[in-house]
Amino acid sequence: MLDQVVLIAGVTVLGVLEQAYFSLQVIYARRKYSVSPPSTSGPPGFERVFRAQANCSEYFPIFITILWVSGLFFSQAPLYFSAKVLWVLIGFSTLGILGSVCRFYLDLDLTQLASSVLGLTEEGGEL
Repeated sequence: MLDQVVLIAGVTVLGVLEQAYFSLQVIYARRKYSVSPPSTSGPPGFERVFRAQANCSEYFPIFITILWVSGLFFSQAPLYFSAKVLWVLIGFSTLGILGSVCRFYLDLDLTQLASSVLGLTEEGGEL
């Protein structure tokens, strides 16, 4: 349990450092575009940086709360299982895309080729 708390705390510290970085970016943008601190409007470059920092600051408490609750009270086993299933599905979709590309561009049917090599076709050559 302690190792999980250490990892969650590490992610929390990284998140806080990211928030500090975004705040520094707003300070640099204020200096670059000459926007004095109470004002939140200015050139489009400043407004993009300011809004990005504001959006991250708005959702950071929600992220931290969900991070700690899920890290302390939920098991990671379903996550690992679903990740393995996801990798299997990615593998199947990659094979499907590769088969479609070969069939379309190279006029080569990989499923027919694989079934004939493995001896899965009938006498007529059809599956």
